[in-house]
Amino acid sequence: MKRELLVRHLEAWSAGALHRSRRATYVHGYADADAGDAAEAAVRVLADLPDLARGRELSMVALGDDVTEVGERLTAAGREAGAGAGLAVLPVGGGTDARLAVALKAAGASRVPILAFLDAASAGEAPSVTTVGAIATGKPAEVLLVLAPGVSADPYRECGFPLVTAAELATGEEPGEVVAFATTSAKSLETFKEALWQVDEYAGVRLRDPADPERHLIDISLTPHPGPLRRELLAHLSVVGSATVTELRTFALTETVYRAADATRVLHTMIDAGAVTRRPEHGRLGGDVVISSAAA
Repeated sequence: MKRELLVRHLEAWSAGALHRSRRATYVHGYADADAGDAAEAAVRVLADLPDLARGRELSMVALGDDVTEVGERLTAAGREAGAGAGLAVLPVGGGTDARLAVALKAAGASRVPILAFLDAASAGEAPSVTTVGAIATGKPAEVLLVLAPGVSADPYRECGFPLVTAAELATGEEPGEVVAFATTSAKSLETFKEALWQVDEYAGVRLRDPADPERHLIDISLTPHPGPLRRELLAHLSVVGSATVTELRTFALTETVYRAADATRVLHTMIDAGAVTRRPEHGRLGGDVVISSAAA
C-alpha cells in the first residue's frame, strides 16, 4: 500500500515538477531497508516521463547504509524501462540521516523542485528534524514520511514546511504505521490527499485519523465515512467559536486525514441536522459563510 501511494504521488509530482522547471530532484531515503523494491518502482515511474526527452533533467538520489546492490538494481531497472540521458540515478551510502543534506548539495538540488520519500518505519528509525528540514530547500519542496507505529508526526511540523498532514495505516486496535506528508504547496497537499483516498486496500488496511480521540477506522473510499471529520470539526468550533467555510476546509486538509471537499460535504449534513449554524442562513455554502456550533 505504501508503494502504491508513493507511485501515485510520484507520477503526479514528477510531471508537474518537470513542466515548471528544467531540473528536479527525487530523494529516496532508506533505499536499502526494503531491499530496494519501492526504490525500483520509483525509478520505473521516472524513466517513463516524456518530458525527459524534451531537455528536462531529473536526479534520483537513493540513500541508505549500503546501497551498492540497490544502486545496481536501480540502474538496471532504469535501463530496462528505457530511461534516457535525462534521468540520473545517484546511489549514496553512509546512512540517510548522515548523508542527505550533503547528497542534495552534490546533486545541485538547491532551489529546484524536490520530493523525498523516507520510509523510516522499514528502517526501524525516525529521521531527524534536521534531515527533513534539509529537504525544505527545494522550490517547491515536499516529503512523504512513513513512521513506525506510535511515532508522532508533530516534530516535523517545525521543519520549514507550512503544510503538514498525517494518517495512520491500521488493521485493528493496535497503532499502525503513520504516513505523514509535508509540503510548501497547497496544491500538492490536495494531490496527495486524492492519492491517499484512491489507493487499493491491502490486507484489511484502513485509515485512522491520528487526531481522532475515538480512533475510528475508516475504509479507504472516494467518499469516506464522515464520523471522525464531523467530531473534529465540532471540537475545533468549540475552541475557536466560529470559522468560515474556507477556514474549515483548510483545517480538514491540514489537520485531519480528510480532503477540503470532504469538509464541505460534511458541513452540509451538519447544517441540515442542526449541529451547526451558518451566517447568512440561506444561499450557497460559499467560502465566506461563517459556521458556528449550535451549542455555542
